[in-house]
Amino acid sequence: MDTVIARLGKPHGIRGEFTVEVRTDRPDERFVPGSIYSTDPDIGELTLKSARWHRDRLLLTFDEVSDRNRAEEIRNTLILSSQSDDEDDDAWYLEDLVGLGVFEGPERVGEIVDVTNGLAQDLLHMNHIDGHEVLIPFVAAIVPEVDVEAGWIQVTPPAGLFDAE
Repeated sequence: MDTVIARLGKPHGIRGEFTVEVRTDRPDERFVPGSIYSTDPDIGELTLKSARWHRDRLLLTFDEVSDRNRAEEIRNTLILSSQSDDEDDDAWYLEDLVGLGVFEGPERVGEIVDVTNGLAQDLLHMNHIDGHEVLIPFVAAIVPEVDVEAGWIQVTPPAGLFDAE
């Protein structure tokens, strides 16, 4: 099964370079020049020509996209990889996290309602049982356990994280 690893964003410059929304935890391993990707919608395979970071954005060029006009035509295309993240026990699909119950010790404190994919770490959006939203940094120190099959995550929040503002 192919996995979505990026979404092509706005063209950057006139030579067919794209900004991309990265959807993998290992972009430096996934975006290696010469790699071939399938696409959704299917516009044919794309062969990576170059990958570089510009500020906090990854920029990609493909052999099959030579100018800005073609880049505009295929904007928002999903880039798929047949490589699996299965060997990484600490990786989950973002959509699998939405709906999980959040527990601090034995007490249920909320539910995950959204996930923001970040550069340094992802943020879990939790609806607290008291009615306010809490952003939880998705790092092992704060979220030491995730059990998607059982439908819960365990958190050890720092003082004040769950306080309503």
